[in-house]
Amino acid sequence: MIIRAVTPTDIPAITAIYWQAVMDDTATFEVDPPDEAEMTRRMSTIIALAHPYMVAEVDGQVVGYAYASTFRARAAFAQTVEDSVYVDVLKRGSGIGRVLLRALVKDAAARGLSQMIAVIGDSRSREASIAMHHAVGITEAGRLTRVGQKHGQWLDVTLMQRAL
Repeated sequence: MIIRAVTPTDIPAITAIYWQAVMDDTATFEVDPPDEAEMTRRMSTIIALAHPYMVAEVDGQVVGYAYASTFRARAAFAQTVEDSVYVDVLKRGSGIGRVLLRALVKDAAARGLSQMIAVIGDSRSREASIAMHHAVGITEAGRLTRVGQKHGQWLDVTLMQRAL
């Protein structure tokens, strides 16, 4: 497995991975999958902010991606980022997400960012994601109950945090 910086040529694979998460999963509360143009815009925004955005590649194929985005828009939060990690559904459970998250934490710290926040959607069914975050030193800071609704069910959110 190779972990490397994202490039525009990765957008089709990233869009496909995220499409599945939007349509079939509750890891994201987004309900309409964005197209490649929107995913390109989002990538460009993250890169313009000098935040890390990386992909995991196996046998020349992008199988996961991770990035650190603005946690909140207000200037006081400028050094705090929120992590996002998505892995191809066929590769989940293989450790790719943990490797990506570990690399993301290291890169964010090297860029001088201060805090990393995880906002884990559907926390009642995301034990693996919570465990992955714990494994890299991101600890639970709280839980919000019934704050999102997707696929006909109310969902909780677990908030986690780590100083960088």
